[in-house]
Amino acid sequence: MSGANRISGWGRLTPAKTARFTFDGKSYTALEGDTVASALLANGVHLLGRSFKYHRPRGILTAGPEEPNALLDVSRDAARRQPNVRATVQEVFDGMVTSSQNRWPSLALDIGAVNDLMSPFFAAGFYYKTFMWPKKAWEKVYEPFIRKAAGLGEAPKEEDPDHYAGRYAHTDVLVVGAGVAGLSAALAAAKSGAKVMLVDEQPEVGGALHYDTGVKINGKDGFTWAQETAAELKAMDNVTVLSRTTAFGYYNHNMIALCERVTDHKAKPGKNEPRERLWQVRAKRVILATGQIERHMVFENNDRPGVMLASAGRTFLNHFGVAVGQKVGIYTAHDSAYEAAFDLKRAGISVPAIVDSREKPGEAVLAQARAMGIEVLTGHAVLTVGGKLRVNSMTVGRHAGSATRKIAIDALLVSAGWTPSVHLFSQSRGKLRWDAETQRFLPGTYAQDSLSVGACNGTDDLQATIEEALAAGELMAKAAGAEGNGKIEITGEAPFSWTGGMIGAAEGAGPDTTVKAFIDFQHDVCAKDIRLAVREGMQSIEHIKRFTTNGMASDQGKLSNMHGLAIAAEMLGKDIPQVGLTTFRQPYTPVTFGTIINHSRGDLFDPARKTPIHPWAVAKGAEFEDVGNWKRAWYYAKPGEDMHAAVARECKTVRDVAGIFDASTLGKIEVVGPDAAKFLNLMYTNAWDTLKPGKCRYGIMTREDGFIYDDGVVGRMAEDRFHVTTTTGGAPRVLQHMEDYLQTEFPDLKVWLTSTTEQWAVIAVQGPKAREIIAPLVEGIDISNEAFPHMSVAEGKICGVPTRLFRMSFTGELGFEINVPADYGQAVWEAVWARAEPMGACPYGTETMHVLRAEKGYIIVGQDTDGTVTPDDASLNWAVSKKKPDFVGIRGLKRPDLVAPGRKQLVGLLTKDPNGVLEEGAQVVADPNEPKPMTMLGHVTSSYWSSNCGRSIAMALIADGKNRNGKTLYVPMADRTIAVEVVTDMVFFDKEGGRLNV
Repeated sequence: MSGANRISGWGRLTPAKTARFTFDGKSYTALEGDTVASALLANGVHLLGRSFKYHRPRGILTAGPEEPNALLDVSRDAARRQPNVRATVQEVFDGMVTSSQNRWPSLALDIGAVNDLMSPFFAAGFYYKTFMWPKKAWEKVYEPFIRKAAGLGEAPKEEDPDHYAGRYAHTDVLVVGAGVAGLSAALAAAKSGAKVMLVDEQPEVGGALHYDTGVKINGKDGFTWAQETAAELKAMDNVTVLSRTTAFGYYNHNMIALCERVTDHKAKPGKNEPRERLWQVRAKRVILATGQIERHMVFENNDRPGVMLASAGRTFLNHFGVAVGQKVGIYTAHDSAYEAAFDLKRAGISVPAIVDSREKPGEAVLAQARAMGIEVLTGHAVLTVGGKLRVNSMTVGRHAGSATRKIAIDALLVSAGWTPSVHLFSQSRGKLRWDAETQRFLPGTYAQDSLSVGACNGTDDLQATIEEALAAGELMAKAAGAEGNGKIEITGEAPFSWTGGMIGAAEGAGPDTTVKAFIDFQHDVCAKDIRLAVREGMQSIEHIKRFTTNGMASDQGKLSNMHGLAIAAEMLGKDIPQVGLTTFRQPYTPVTFGTIINHSRGDLFDPARKTPIHPWAVAKGAEFEDVGNWKRAWYYAKPGEDMHAAVARECKTVRDVAGIFDASTLGKIEVVGPDAAKFLNLMYTNAWDTLKPGKCRYGIMTREDGFIYDDGVVGRMAEDRFHVTTTTGGAPRVLQHMEDYLQTEFPDLKVWLTSTTEQWAVIAVQGPKAREIIAPLVEGIDISNEAFPHMSVAEGKICGVPTRLFRMSFTGELGFEINVPADYGQAVWEAVWARAEPMGACPYGTETMHVLRAEKGYIIVGQDTDGTVTPDDASLNWAVSKKKPDFVGIRGLKRPDLVAPGRKQLVGLLTKDPNGVLEEGAQVVADPNEPKPMTMLGHVTSSYWSSNCGRSIAMALIADGKNRNGKTLYVPMADRTIAVEVVTDMVFFDKEGGRLNV
């Protein structure tokens, strides 16, 4: 056997299978299946850590994920190290290295423990009062000190060598929790023919059956029944069973996030195995069987190592075969702790006394205690415990100030009752209800397609739990569309029916402001701190939480919330529901960054999106710029050319001959349905029901506040189908914007939206010879000026490939945009280039595109707008329908401040020195000699050297810009101030527009 506290014949681990690990440099032997907590207890180690604020000695309190004290640093090697791992959850593997945290120079002798002596100066909220003055001291004195002291574990500095995975899944019924309730529900749903997923955070199914050995189900030991049921479920084709998997988040539309720990328990993980896996599961129906969490008793020094929950003591004994002590006291307000005493007594462990705060415990457990010769002190309290690094006695009395009795013990098991685990239910936006009789919050109003069963639903009786779960499994399976018969019978027997429980402070936590009776162990929050918060004027439980930090530690208040709430309610003289309840947020338990990120690391952290024509551009020596995630050809320099020379040449070539441009990155959305035109009428400022099939229109989209959100050309392919283009960076948000309104404001419209950005490669051919270049390649479309005028669209073929051909231009030249399926993008591009190159055309990049469009005064949303620009500000009021009764933004555009004089408006700028190119973003002022701070009239949004105009051109947002036509303003630059003339006509080239319609 490994460890002096292993009890022969107890537990479910195999003595022959051992593993070696170290804790704080000392080597220990564990059994395969041990957690670090059970292994250290087997070896007599109770001291595992130090508390955050006072650095008090702390031991193991629980046996599960709610553990607040035993947080360790766990590593396989120098590179594989993780801090703040719960010893009660981490399974031992051979070669594991663990160490305690938040102590120096050692765990037993920690200098930081001086904080415990100075605790009167560190009362709740002390930092809010202490660090407010003097103001200048915060940055240089307080902040560096606090940052150095903050935190428990030390974050690794090495790069994480492990890899993580992610999966998506759909299922009919997802069951969270594999205790009696979860297994019963999953079995009923699976037998009904539904596709079922069953998940549980523990290595084995069973839930409370890990410790509750008196339970019989179908005449078998409960834990045995659980393993057999799990095996039956795993053998079914329609069932997925995931152990070591925590459901940590319940999101909209029945989306549940799961964290599966794949290799954290393995000594030698497989080379291709991920460490952890993130599951994103969309379920038609969800059954929550998440059980309940035992509460500790609140009394003086209740944080001593050796004081732990009764259910934890039973788990370590009955599952791991480990005795938590040789003289174990019991302090309880609930019948369940009696069963811990009975189990210990049967294992040969001395139980000096059961101290029960109630005058009348359950008759059945009281009779059993007497029959086993265990002394029971009813109506008594443990007022305090002795010992420092481990408990060695308990002082018992009827109440504070009464005659006391000191009883020698080396461990104390406590239970104040049980709190239903309603975290996931609350995350689903369900509303809790307060059950005054049992003093607990239970699921009330459901917001999603889910049901809670068993202990998390307040169902205490075993047989009632089974029947409730079976009915839920069958009901949810049928609601998800299953048609089988899931009626099965399961019978359960428990030796005792549990009663009792208390919340709030016990006798040993009295009103004395010097007594340390802990509620939140990790953050050192005591009962006196809650009382102080109320005396300081806090009435909302959310304010009390933040003033004291109760429930803000890494366990998120799983043990402390109800006690803190009850003490606050008592102090305020209110019922608990009146005080309120703090918010249960995701994640249920801490989740590693690796799990959340999974594959998104290194090159995949921010993946580069490349167009189908990207390889051709690379081969031609293009320089690229990042536009969002896209790699876009910036310019194509010839030998000896810098960027400015290349762009000047490309601009001239496009105007004189032609150029071809990769526009594949433009956002593209297919809007389809009988109400498609009506929908676009509501989403854009201009009208779409008047647009004929085969025609295009430029559209402006505004937000509800009236400001420009996006723009683009929309082509009507048929009466019920539109091809919508957006800006490159706007594609995702425009689709989301449309979907949001379609689902929430216009759900009656029959419209379907599909992103097609990746499906179409787009080749823009612009310039006087554009028609001549593509004409021989186009099939089935007459592209003459008469048959196919500017702003037309048609479907046909090009190079034998299906195409949507648009006649449109972002350069002011004769232009066509060829849309072909992405797989054919490069082939069609090369065919077009084979025609264009002999004519003297050139490929051009985004910088040339920017110059050409600025020459024509075309705006770029996000560059020439800043989120506060209306269509009128940008001189685009012609695109706002005067006849439509409604569209998104119509009321915003009528606000007085949006039509008030003096607004910033988009205008053109011509530098007095034609060769002076302004800096984009530079401020514009009226008087360059004005003392600082100068009055800023606006800023330069776009600025370029135009080889076609033979001078610099610019656009700017200027206050009252339209009334400043011909006025001289100034742009202060780093080396000089440049005088500029304001021009409201922003068309700098081909003002008549004759080149567009040839």
